[in-house]
Amino acid sequence: MPNSELIVIMTTFPDLDLANSVAKILVEEKLAACIQIMPTMTSTYIWDGKLCQESEHLVLIKTLASNYASLAARLTVLHPYQVPEIIALSAIAVEQNYLLWAKSILM
Repeated sequence: MPNSELIVIMTTFPDLDLANSVAKILVEEKLAACIQIMPTMTSTYIWDGKLCQESEHLVLIKTLASNYASLAARLTVLHPYQVPEIIALSAIAVEQNYLLWAKSILM
C-alpha cells in the first residue's frame, strides 16, 4: 500500500467507555487521525460453535496505510476480544484537504 493512501479500519467494541478510551489512546499516539464510534448495533456470529448475538459499537479509524501494522498491533493489545475484528478498507477517493489534514496529524 502506498504511504500516502488513506485507509479506514473497522473494529467493534462491546462497551462504549472502552471504545472511547482506546480511541483517545490511538489518536494521542498518532496512530489514527480520526476515530468515529457508532451507536449500539447487534452483531450476529458464531463463536466456539455457538450462535451469538451481542450488542457492540462499530468503530471507524482513519489512518494512513503505512500505519496499519503499528495500529493493528496496538489495537490488538488494547482490545478486550481474543480475536478482534481489524479490517482495513482502502479509500478509493479522499478529498484533498482532508488527506492533507490527516497527513499533518500522522506524519
